[in-house]
Amino acid sequence: MSGKLTASDRSLTSAPDASSDYDLAAYHFELPAERIAQNPVTPRDESRLLVVESTQRHRHCIFRDLPQLLRPGDLLVLNDTRVIPARLYGHKVGGTMVEVLLLEPRSPDCWLALVKPGKRLPPGTLIKFTAAHDPGLHLQATVLERDAATGGRILQFQLQSGNDSLAAALAAVGQVPLPPYITASQADPEQYQTVYAQRPGAVAAPTAGLHFTPELLSQLTHQGIEQTCLTLHVGVGTFRPVNTEDIRNHTLHGEWVEVPAPTVEKIQQTQARGDRVIAVGTTVARALEAAAQVNGLQPFCGKTNLYIYPGYQWQVVDGLITNFHLPGSSLLMLVSALIGRQRLLDLYQGAIDQNYRFYSFGDAMLVLPEARWESGHP
Repeated sequence: MSGKLTASDRSLTSAPDASSDYDLAAYHFELPAERIAQNPVTPRDESRLLVVESTQRHRHCIFRDLPQLLRPGDLLVLNDTRVIPARLYGHKVGGTMVEVLLLEPRSPDCWLALVKPGKRLPPGTLIKFTAAHDPGLHLQATVLERDAATGGRILQFQLQSGNDSLAAALAAVGQVPLPPYITASQADPEQYQTVYAQRPGAVAAPTAGLHFTPELLSQLTHQGIEQTCLTLHVGVGTFRPVNTEDIRNHTLHGEWVEVPAPTVEKIQQTQARGDRVIAVGTTVARALEAAAQVNGLQPFCGKTNLYIYPGYQWQVVDGLITNFHLPGSSLLMLVSALIGRQRLLDLYQGAIDQNYRFYSFGDAMLVLPEARWESGHP
């Protein structure tokens, strides 16, 4: 199966009336600035792990404890996307400095991008980029049109001498973009990639996977905990905030997904044994659920804007590994759909009180299947 899922592809149950679950203001929490992680821990698997064991219990662990927290037969599903050097700095003819964040490809060497200053970059504007380490390497792009859905611009790149491909040019000219709340980081760009990143295309990392090391993955395999991969190229749909007071009126921007046949087969084998599917990250959760929207879980390649919030009927995902997310974000709503909004906010407050580190370089949470909202609310 391939194609594009639209905003109408939402599977909601007739959940108990909880109107506040649909109120954007109900997803707000106060986070002290010092709780926003600016750098990752080293080694990666020494980050803290809040383990949500049931609808009532949780405990505090370290991420490297994961092999003892899962069961033999469990299947971890990983997102193997790789972050590209999507942030570019250049100038337009006349000297105005320009900042570009690539979002997604539209056609060969043509990308949708967020640009600053947008008002000064009308269609026809030529932008030039130069590699800081080698002034002889150049890249330029022409603004084709404005994109109404994102407020961004469609850029057509023209390769210059010394560049064999746009990917090579971006590697020379661009930077791996860190989120705007990371303002004082000394992290190496590879620390914002998972150790299993394979397929370039994301503009932000699937951060739940940043905690894994090769050694931890090997230990998990030794414990009988299998792993398989899919791809969701993280884009604007993941990190754009929800901007409607009633969250049900929000629409996510589509992101490219591939759930290959071998992954589907492994999941089906896991389910047939009565074992559990654990999504590593909200991107994996969205990708798996998107691939199950039509006729149950099927191989899928295309774009999805599936939006998961409280009341969603889960079809594939049993448990979830995830980081701590921003207030009012669609990611916070997705996790709320798994364990309940108020329970999640209570856990977040406890994590703040216990000095957990938040967001991309922060600590993690493991939601075990026994903690799912359905487990305690028939």
